Amino acid sequence: MALSASLLLRQNQSLVMTPQLMQSIQLLQMTHIELVSFIAQEVEKNPLLEIAANDSDPGETFGSDDIASSQTVDSIESSHTTETVEWYGDDAPILNEALDTSFSNVFPDDESGRKADAPELLGQWKSMPGAEAGDYDLDDFVARKPSLRDHIAQQVPFSVTGLTDSMTADALLDHLDETGYISADAVSDVSERLGRPEKDVEAVLRVLQSFDPPGVFARSLSECLSIQLQQKDRLDPAMHAFVGNLDLLAKRDFATLKKLCGVDEDDLLDMLSEIRSLNPRPGAGFETGSCETIIPDIIVHPSTDGSWLIDLNPETLPRVLVNHSYFTEVSKLKPRAGEDGEFLSTCMQTANWLTRSLDQRARTIMKVASEIVRQQDAFLLHGVDHLRPLNLKQVADAIKMHESTVSRVTSRKYMLTPRGVFELKYFFSVSIGSSEGGDNHSAEAVRHRIRTMIAQEAPSSVLSDDDIVDQLKKSGIDLARRTVAKYREAMNIPSSVQRRREKKAMARMASA
Repeated sequence: MALSASLLLRQNQSLVMTPQLMQSIQLLQMTHIELVSFIAQEVEKNPLLEIAANDSDPGETFGSDDIASSQTVDSIESSHTTETVEWYGDDAPILNEALDTSFSNVFPDDESGRKADAPELLGQWKSMPGAEAGDYDLDDFVARKPSLRDHIAQQVPFSVTGLTDSMTADALLDHLDETGYISADAVSDVSERLGRPEKDVEAVLRVLQSFDPPGVFARSLSECLSIQLQQKDRLDPAMHAFVGNLDLLAKRDFATLKKLCGVDEDDLLDMLSEIRSLNPRPGAGFETGSCETIIPDIIVHPSTDGSWLIDLNPETLPRVLVNHSYFTEVSKLKPRAGEDGEFLSTCMQTANWLTRSLDQRARTIMKVASEIVRQQDAFLLHGVDHLRPLNLKQVADAIKMHESTVSRVTSRKYMLTPRGVFELKYFFSVSIGSSEGGDNHSAEAVRHRIRTMIAQEAPSSVLSDDDIVDQLKKSGIDLARRTVAKYREAMNIPSSVQRRREKKAMARMASA
């Protein structure tokens, strides 16, 4: 076969993952905090990007391509759901105004007086550092809540004397976690690090275990409870055997506990009541760090006509502006050719891409949220019992998008509804067949029903897994017994035997 050279023209289509396309996909998955951090980095690198304040002048714009202009999404054709959304707009109401909690509405006659009196009142703080210069912040003078380490460190000088013991106490304090416990090998670690015998470290540890709050510096739950009982002078041999066999208490094996402790049923109930009054996490009452509040990305509220209004939360949508005026002025001074011109063109392309990507991100979130609300209309009206089974494919087919896109949108995004704040993934649940041939049931709704049935059972008639299966079948839910057991264990609900023991014991305690 002879070899010859030839020219061929071939046309094909392929999807190329450009860096900007990958960045757009990452933007879709980012949370509000991650998005704000990313935009801040882009604004720092790009002189054409600006973040507009929420209270900026509505007439101030930077060009026709500015994504900050108000936009509206078409309403879904549904008899139950309509939605209108505005984002990146100067006139977009903030969340407080949308919920009608503005300060001016509450005190309409007093607001101007408060503003007028503010300089006079602040002028009375003569002792505040920087008061004359006006560069102070009242938050700098607010006392913070002490941490567990601070609380313990204040007690060390009063009980631990000597330089060596003080160093040992500080080393043990380094092993203290936020719940008030230390690891089981903390003593050996401190002994090896400081070169002291373990018995000397144990002696310092016993002193630290007498500190407030009771139970700190314990190496196990049993030791934590024993320390608290010892400080109450209630650690007798029976109680010592009780806290040494907490695994039997977790299994509700009260018969074995009575034999080990050598007490009757009434004494065991008293001991159980005393154990319940102790604190298994002595360090939980102290500040461990800042608590991040969940800010919903979507707000759903009922309309006057019985439908649902779906809005994107303006507080989670940063307003990014492209400064076209600055670009025009610099272009006049600098020629387009050369490094400066190339840098300026690159900045403009990046700025336009970012604003378009943010716009597309908002539209995609809106489409997914609107379809979820349309599918879960019964849940919003009647509660979790009416949560419908839903998967990513159903939503993706309805809005003509890929399942991976829907998965990224619903990841770590939250929706504020009249029923509370829920992650978007909460509305996706496995379908469970109906025994009567009707609509399928959501797995989350079935778990809620099982939890409710167990909570309402009487001590004399505790439901077994087979009983739960029969009651579910009567209500049209076809579920196997092993599935009921799996759901029950996932919700940390003990078996019927353990529940019967506990409910009977609690009933005797209540009657006593």
